[in-house]
Amino acid sequence: MTPDAFRTLALSNPINATILGRLPALGLEQAYLVAGCLYQAMWNARDGRDPGWGVKDYDLFYYDPDTSWEAEDAVIRRAAALFADLGVEVELRNQARVHLWYPQRFGKVIPPLDSSRDGIAGFLVRCTCVGLSPVGEVVAPYGLEELAAGILSPNPRTDNPAQYRIKADSYRARWPWLVERG
Repeated sequence: MTPDAFRTLALSNPINATILGRLPALGLEQAYLVAGCLYQAMWNARDGRDPGWGVKDYDLFYYDPDTSWEAEDAVIRRAAALFADLGVEVELRNQARVHLWYPQRFGKVIPPLDSSRDGIAGFLVRCTCVGLSPVGEVVAPYGLEELAAGILSPNPRTDNPAQYRIKADSYRARWPWLVERG
């Protein structure tokens, strides 16, 4: 799977394309559309489904050294107005703040992230560590081959077997052809 092929499949979901087209209006550093809405378009294409089938939300990562809740909340509010007409849930997360809430949510302390790309590299399932920037840059720190082949494996960087199991089981329930390794 090439980055161009991945980009084409991801943008076959018109919501992804619209979000990426509007994202620069927020003026965010290191802004990426990430995870589910991207890889699900690929898996849905393989199944002959609509590219947006089963997408729960559209996740956006950005990086702002201001780690205050107020700064992130202001961005969330601006984004809510920008994407309100799409009729989908868009979730923004400042990757500079992840280490502040991660222990409460997942029970593990993590070091501060250095960038949005660092956040993308930390998803529980290796092949789902993908992002797409408004200018079309594909971020796939572990490559795209496992994603294209439907191979699920734990991300050794994010050691959380219980949460990995929940994710993998959820994916396999929707795309039974996915396989697990490692």
